[in-house]
Amino acid sequence: MANINDIIGQLVNSAAGKVEIPANLKDQVLGGLSSSILGSLTQTASKAGGLDEIKNLLTGKADAATSGITALAGNLFNKNVLSKLNLGSLAPVLAGLIPGIMGKLSGFLKDQDGDGDVDLNDIILSLKGGSGAGAGLLGAATSILGGLFGKKN
Repeated sequence: MANINDIIGQLVNSAAGKVEIPANLKDQVLGGLSSSILGSLTQTASKAGGLDEIKNLLTGKADAATSGITALAGNLFNKNVLSKLNLGSLAPVLAGLIPGIMGKLSGFLKDQDGDGDVDLNDIILSLKGGSGAGAGLLGAATSILGGLFGKKN
């Protein structure tokens, strides 16, 4: 199974493929969309009740269009990307891609460890990208935290 970074990248490329983005800005826009979505998930995970919000969004229990995670991704994209690029009427079109991308993430999270429910271990396994060497709770947490702080394991 692909990890969430790969899936976000694929969804961003698919959604943005329908929009004519200036060639000289395409990498910035696509990277900005991906990093804004991942950033909203990361920031949400670090706040009280955030893992439940992520769980509800990624299992399809929360509506992506009205999710605070989606709104945060939009705010991050506007602040960190769109405000710095002169895209004119294209800016709202690009920002409008975020709810659709977040909606396609719905259902990403499933029972990964076979215990019959979706819990913290499943979230970590999904974010890491499945099972295998080091995919247990400790290995995944180390990988995710290392990624957040810029260290490689």
